[in-house]
Amino acid sequence: MDLQLSGKTALVTGSTAGIGLAVAKTLAQEGAEVILNGRNPEKVAALVDKLSGELPGAKFRGIAADFSKADDVNKLLAELPEVDILINNVGIFEPKNFADIPDEDWMRFFEVNVLSGVRLSRHYFPQMLAKNWGRIIFVSSESALQIPTEMIHYGTTKTAQLAVSRGLAELTKGTNVTVNSVLPGPTFSEGVGDFIGNMATMNQVSVEEMEKDFFKNARPTSIIQRFATTQEIANMVAYLVSPLASATNGAAIRVDGGVTKTIA
Repeated sequence: MDLQLSGKTALVTGSTAGIGLAVAKTLAQEGAEVILNGRNPEKVAALVDKLSGELPGAKFRGIAADFSKADDVNKLLAELPEVDILINNVGIFEPKNFADIPDEDWMRFFEVNVLSGVRLSRHYFPQMLAKNWGRIIFVSSESALQIPTEMIHYGTTKTAQLAVSRGLAELTKGTNVTVNSVLPGPTFSEGVGDFIGNMATMNQVSVEEMEKDFFKNARPTSIIQRFATTQEIANMVAYLVSPLASATNGAAIRVDGGVTKTIA
């Protein structure tokens, strides 16, 4: 299927690994010029070279920015004043007992997970309205709907993203701009792979057995009973930012393998 993204420019925050990287590669393969982002300039530059070699004809650029620092965001916006597609993917998480989460952690999570998307959208959204076309995606999580007790601060920021996304969508009435959220469930990214591998070693079982145990005990409501791949998340994002998804606006689309027990 041609997603009609040729000639579009897309910024994918937090795109040196995981879901962000999968989204960046997929959009580039569909013809968009993709701006890769991470905190380390050398790592970002190396990834641009690597992907440009792996995907001949694909267009990549790189801009390093630490989204916990407002100055870094301002520098990014100065270097990249306009985009057609904004993927607010950057995020941090950390399991921690609620009573042990200090104010500093709450602020840091809000700064990176919520304000990153707010600051970028505040700049790019009016331009999208002015030219009557644009796409903004907030990569949230099923944790926005089912707050994880082991990281309440993380879940709270994911819920906040849904509120920002829906609010922006309300401002697009009668235009060709859409704003949506994507809610991945348990996804097999590099970090998750390391976690499951370490758990398998500790319990002296295979990775496959550890994954089955995880879904049996930790995520029993999952219908697919496995981790989603980062590519499966990227496929949904790529469709939602395409002109083909023009009637999908203000939505929170679950790609969670059915782990959220709801019919809507």
